[in-house]
Amino acid sequence: MVKIDQAIAKELSENARKIAAAGKGILAADESTGTIKKRFDSIGVENTEANRAAYRELLFKAKGVGNYISGAILFEETLFQKTAAGEAMVDLLKSEHIIPGIKVDKGLDVLPLTDNETATMGLDGLGKRCQDYYNAGARFAKWRAVLVIDPKNNKPSNLSITETAHGLARYAAICQANKLVPIVEPEILTDGDHDIEVCAEVTERVLAAVFKALNDHHVLLEGALLKPNMVTPGSECTKKATADEIAFYTVRTLKRTVPPALPGVMFLSGGQSEEEASINLNAMNKNEKLPWALSFSYGRALQASTLSAWKGKPENVGAAQKVLLERAKANSDAQLGKYAGGAGGDAAKASTYVKAYVY
Repeated sequence: MVKIDQAIAKELSENARKIAAAGKGILAADESTGTIKKRFDSIGVENTEANRAAYRELLFKAKGVGNYISGAILFEETLFQKTAAGEAMVDLLKSEHIIPGIKVDKGLDVLPLTDNETATMGLDGLGKRCQDYYNAGARFAKWRAVLVIDPKNNKPSNLSITETAHGLARYAAICQANKLVPIVEPEILTDGDHDIEVCAEVTERVLAAVFKALNDHHVLLEGALLKPNMVTPGSECTKKATADEIAFYTVRTLKRTVPPALPGVMFLSGGQSEEEASINLNAMNKNEKLPWALSFSYGRALQASTLSAWKGKPENVGAAQKVLLERAKANSDAQLGKYAGGAGGDAAKASTYVKAYVY
């Protein structure tokens, strides 16, 4: 086995630990051009390059956001983008001591001869792209795989799980060879009427396969991060789960599958409301000491209220940044197990769920 260069291993491990630092998490601002159009449509803003830049500038210039956010995942456009005043977006992040990251996958495609199960595209040319992203200032990457729970139709199939694990491991190894910390994201969608125990069983199978593949591909766990779904009932399940139940099943699943060498688990919000995502994260962190940091890598659950407050109007930037800081602090407190609830009022309780979410 060829071992990773020790200088690279040290850099990867240090950056992974910084991203998973106590009281901090990730702002997922990597919406594709098509996805951010949907977000902008909801607030009546035209999806232009200038408006996308203005919105990302709003996020990254929120003074003090670096107290709660350790890393920001960017879409490729944003990594190389400048503000209207000529400031590089990566420099705005660095001024808040936020580590820039980059979405490197190329979206989903249907696996042939399956019932619409998917594979993630983007391995071709990934090594060269990683070099370019590193030179542009990125220090970590993200790759999203998607699985669906549908027991009646045998989903996720063994083929889907195997493809997810293999693709994530290949991506992670390529990233680490090029000095980028890989965030491994096997997202199991909440679509369906299954209960929380079914989600726990499927999540356990998926994570076990993923970490077996990471080991097979010699991925340095100390220099990687996991971005999984929380274990929750399906969106159409009539039996709802409490925060404590979600915390129990999620932590139990992680204990059974995730080696302690991994620095952090950065949950995706998966269509939860902003408040649910904070409350559930807090429930996991309030009691026991765990071998990895449990934190957040939220997109919709950090930005929904911020977008509504902004509405594309320059005069609303300050108010929108205030909303962002309030939500970011709520998640920071949740990472520490100290969130009392209530941040953002009723607006933060609105669902961000999108069926069959693809971006």
